[in-house]
Amino acid sequence: MRRLFPVTDETAAPAPDGTPGEGTGREWTLAELAAAYAYPEPGFEGPVPYLRANMVSTLDGAAQHDGRSQPISSAADMRIFGTLRALADVVVVGAETVRQEGYRPARARAEFAALREAAGQAPAPAIAVVTASLDLDFSLPLFTAPLVPTLILTGAAAPVERVAAARKAGARVLTAGDGMGVDPARAVAALAGLGHTRLLTEGGPRLLGQMVAAGVLDELCLTVSPMLTAGDAQRIAGGPPVTVPHRFALLSVLEEDGFLFTRYGRS
Repeated sequence: MRRLFPVTDETAAPAPDGTPGEGTGREWTLAELAAAYAYPEPGFEGPVPYLRANMVSTLDGAAQHDGRSQPISSAADMRIFGTLRALADVVVVGAETVRQEGYRPARARAEFAALREAAGQAPAPAIAVVTASLDLDFSLPLFTAPLVPTLILTGAAAPVERVAAARKAGARVLTAGDGMGVDPARAVAALAGLGHTRLLTEGGPRLLGQMVAAGVLDELCLTVSPMLTAGDAQRIAGGPPVTVPHRFALLSVLEEDGFLFTRYGRS
């Protein structure tokens, strides 16, 4: 992996132990990836919610192939995927993505145990599923065997029987909307109320589009996959357009095997 941006005099310089620098093609350690993707340090006001998204897209804008993101991913992309999860308090995901991708509970990883303990985090991030209907299979491991209880973000008008089924399965249900749907700003606030301020969303496109429209996204980690798929696959964000495009600033770019791992933050 190579760091392409930002460039410094030390980027390609070897470490004191002789390890090649960041400008070379060696595989980065998990500690180096964790440092590269660290959340901002809290300011004088203390921890505040910070929502980042992690998505992958082909050169022609496809966020999926045959309904899943795995075919357009890579080993390096999955290392970063795991690192971002290991840094987060909670992973926010849409119900359709849970169904399509076969979501399982986040696992504790020994490589990040000390880092999470020092940050006052649970051994693994919670998974928070955004759903209006709660049309989910509560017999799946995501609900029956999570290391940290799974959260459900829904609206006040959600089906009562489905809410009861979710709670019976061990999930914690949070109301983040007045009707059937979920308001992204209220979802962020509800999670922050539980102490979850390091937020990560993995989509899908509909959920990310809602977050973009609501103006709650602080950072986008976008993997640009060197593939072309054509077809009619979704983009990384869908839904109604915003009135004025939101401008983000480039924070960093890494590269491995033709894949670009970019970070953009609010400008």
